[in-house]
Amino acid sequence: MFTRHIPRLCSNFLSNRSVHTTPTKCEKFENPILRTLRILKEDFTRLKGPSEHEKEKERALMGLFPRHADVLIVGGGAIGSSIAYWLKEKTSREGIRVIVVEKDMTFAKCSTVLSPGGLHQQYSLPENIQMSLYGAEFLRTIKQRFGSAADVWYTPQGYLVLANEEGAQKLIDNSVIEKELGALNQLLTKDQLKRKFPWMNVSDVELGRLGLERQGWFDPWALLSVLRYGASNLGAQYIQAEVVDFMFTERHDYIGEGMEDNSYEALHEAVIKMPDGEHRSIEFAYCIIAAGVETVELAQLAKIGVGSGMLSVPLPIKTRNRYVYKFDCLETPPGINTPMTVDYSGIYFRRNGLGGSFIGGVAPSEKPEISNDEFFHQQIYPILENRVPAFKSIKMTNSWSGFYENNYFDDSGIVGPHPYYHNLYLATGFSSYGIQQAPAIGRAVAELILDGDFKTIDLTRFGFDRFIVDKPMYETGVL
Repeated sequence: MFTRHIPRLCSNFLSNRSVHTTPTKCEKFENPILRTLRILKEDFTRLKGPSEHEKEKERALMGLFPRHADVLIVGGGAIGSSIAYWLKEKTSREGIRVIVVEKDMTFAKCSTVLSPGGLHQQYSLPENIQMSLYGAEFLRTIKQRFGSAADVWYTPQGYLVLANEEGAQKLIDNSVIEKELGALNQLLTKDQLKRKFPWMNVSDVELGRLGLERQGWFDPWALLSVLRYGASNLGAQYIQAEVVDFMFTERHDYIGEGMEDNSYEALHEAVIKMPDGEHRSIEFAYCIIAAGVETVELAQLAKIGVGSGMLSVPLPIKTRNRYVYKFDCLETPPGINTPMTVDYSGIYFRRNGLGGSFIGGVAPSEKPEISNDEFFHQQIYPILENRVPAFKSIKMTNSWSGFYENNYFDDSGIVGPHPYYHNLYLATGFSSYGIQQAPAIGRAVAELILDGDFKTIDLTRFGFDRFIVDKPMYETGVL
């Protein structure tokens, strides 16, 4: 036994010597018997094999298809990846197997990467204000959490919302709620707006509300990348595939409200369609649907909205268009202190870098029957030119469009378990502000799964139950 470890003993002996001594001297003496016991312990540790966390990372790297997940997350965008990250982070990497199914790993059509990346706390509901406050804190400390290489290019330049006479009182009312919860903002009259932003035409503006701290914009793609890295690094496995069905098991020992004849069908397995067309399945203890605009179709696979009893209540989500444009200001552009500015028409703009480049756009209520370029020149440009006279000479250089999920019931997000199923959770309907609230949403869902209740921000009022009892949570500050 001693002969087997001779090379190892010599290596340990030499590694303990000081850099100021000769090879024949050692700064610290280690008892040979204790040294042998230490080496045997290391050998036994290696014989035990890798930890469960190391096995998960190896499976993910090798792309092995799993047959079971403790938590199956459908949708790998910002919210889905945030849930995966928090589930692994809160369990110290071990003890829970998290699988994320995403059908498009390029995320080309994902609402996350099509977002302009605004960050603000200008809402009417306390829950939305609290989630966005945490989103700002998460971005502020992102390097401490994920390392110095993590960067989302956060620009804390403020967020300005304009109102005409009709909408001024809403700004005032929401400002009071925001300040009570710690969001710092300032109400500006027409004259104050003109003095602070001389490049702006305020002739038709009654009031403005400027977020002074923890408001601005960031790179949504960068945040998604950081969250995916964090989840994968902790052992969550991503699979490129599409959930096409769910499998049910009849349970006659389960009695609950809203069930006919005391029969209950439990969800326990998802059917997965691989990129090559092959169908496989994954059993799960919990399933979370966080698939953006595709959430309704997935919910219907689970009989939500097409079943009987409480399953007859549909998920009130519809697809809404988002139009984004990049343009250059050829004259003297607004200065470096230009905040993310939202006109009372719903059209917004912000700087894109330090030059005269800008990003702007709008989410129209209905899909226009004209092209992106025509929509810009007919609907966007006239309002931009009116609000900022220097924008009269702007030149559009790029455009893109996409979709996001809108909760048409009350314009608020949907978080938590479906009341019929004990193991199916939803995280959807956050409209254009889901990206900035993704860190808080992920943490909240992880708390529900692991702790059985919300521990940080109480999102109980955002549950599915409100659709059954017809108690909307209207968010009047959606921008």
